[in-house]
Amino acid sequence: MHLLIGLGNIGREYELTRHNFGFLLLDQIVEDYGLAAQSKKFKSEVFAGTIDGKKVIALKPQTFMNLSGAAVLAAASFYKIAPKNILVFHDDLDLAPAKIKVKIGGGNAGHNGLKSIDEAIGKDYMRLRLGIGRPQNAEFETADYVLGKFSRDEMELIKKTNEKISDLIGELLESRPDAFLNKFYL
Repeated sequence: MHLLIGLGNIGREYELTRHNFGFLLLDQIVEDYGLAAQSKKFKSEVFAGTIDGKKVIALKPQTFMNLSGAAVLAAASFYKIAPKNILVFHDDLDLAPAKIKVKIGGGNAGHNGLKSIDEAIGKDYMRLRLGIGRPQNAEFETADYVLGKFSRDEMELIKKTNEKISDLIGELLESRPDAFLNKFYL
């Protein structure tokens, strides 16, 4: 069984913000694979189903970003899912918009959601880094940027990115990040 986690902040005011890229991707996967909503538990929206024959639990923590680890730990413990079968989707300032990278372990680059998860379950889980870029103006506050909404053009690019990732997600569930990245192009 695999645990897919989309990181984001709750509330309507955050729905289409850069920091909610993980939520947006998880929503796309839930829709594409018809994952069924479960009762809310683990302080999260929980969905279940199969992707390419693999059982998956999809989680949207309903805590704020910096408390995501408690939700991930609760779900992973309940379903007895090892970190190697956990995949976290999160925004990344250090990648250009819609660029992606796959990473296992390592630092959190100041991302509070990852920091919380690292503290809860360790670092040996897979991360799909979703590029949001940095603000054009170096004086623009990073917090304001990540909590800002995507522009219309950015949203079109994000939608295409999410559709392609969803189509290829089976490669990551098979622990084939290189195959996933080789097939990912827009």
